Amino acid sequence: MRIAVVRETAPGERRVAVVPEVVTRLARLKLEVAVERGAGLSAGFPDEAYAAAGAMLAAGPAEALAGAALWLKVQPPRPEEAEPLAEGATLVSFLPAAARPGLLPVLSRRRASALAMELVPRITRAQSMDALSSQATLAGYKAVLLGASAMGKILPMLTTAAGTLAPAKAFILGAGVAGLQAIATARRLGAVVSAFDVRPAVKEQVQSLGATFVAAAQVQAEGQGGYARELAEEQQRLVLEAVGKHVVDQDLVITTAQVPGRPAPRLLTRDMVRAMRPGAVIVDLAAESGGNCELTRAGETVQEAGVTVLGPLNLPATLPLHASQMYARNLLALAQHLVRDGALALDVADEITGAMAVVHQGEVRKP
Repeated sequence: MRIAVVRETAPGERRVAVVPEVVTRLARLKLEVAVERGAGLSAGFPDEAYAAAGAMLAAGPAEALAGAALWLKVQPPRPEEAEPLAEGATLVSFLPAAARPGLLPVLSRRRASALAMELVPRITRAQSMDALSSQATLAGYKAVLLGASAMGKILPMLTTAAGTLAPAKAFILGAGVAGLQAIATARRLGAVVSAFDVRPAVKEQVQSLGATFVAAAQVQAEGQGGYARELAEEQQRLVLEAVGKHVVDQDLVITTAQVPGRPAPRLLTRDMVRAMRPGAVIVDLAAESGGNCELTRAGETVQEAGVTVLGPLNLPATLPLHASQMYARNLLALAQHLVRDGALALDVADEITGAMAVVHQGEVRKP
């Protein structure tokens, strides 16, 4: 059975779905991997490394896809990119709902299947396939570096001949995978770190990293799979009150709060930002889903009352080598789950496959 890997064409996307190390491991499953020339170059993986790992190098995407039963990608393909897909083949990539309308008819015509990596269920059996978590780890790390670079001060305490510099204060909103990595990174860089989450269960994790946990009284909002759930109006008021009191003297704020399938919760208002110290920096990791800060503009930098608000997009793609390694290992774990005796076996009754299947044999299951 052949697996196809092509060059990513989405603007700013530097990751690749499969790295040479994983090509070797896929071969042990009796799978042939066809990689478009140059597909891994922007992530630091030259064609020679793929060839040495046993991949077949294809001159273009059509050649890579010819006869492939499984197409592994990072970003969803444009509808025209999916046209060469073999009939009955399976696409695996991130497939956000906004990218699906033009793509689904093409997949239906090809009687193809499509599995969305953002829909990997949060169960123990699927933990090694959880690409959202692997990529969020890198986003949390990079967010702190972006914020530190934009600040007018350093994060650690520093004692010099010119006197002692006090450490900066960093506040992390949301203690999921990205938030916990942001806490750890800010701590390593020497900041005094605090964190907020609507799920009291994460308090111990926050404190284990050396940060102070900030809570909103009477707010408990843990939903299915350990994600936060949407707040009721009174709970939202209590959250804004707690965050507003704490944020005023912070130097760096990283927001990571998101609710699956919903716009990002609003945690920072314009008035809160105006009350912050001039020179403070906010990095909003929820920019793509509407932002946790009222002032956030996706992909832009906003200045308000001396405070800088960053709305970065696709931070994992700015760390393409490690992001690709982690994502490829997620895909390898999925392939090991899906492949039996060298052939693809898609069973939508399976709790993992069924949860991920947006299209199955041409039938749209999750529009």
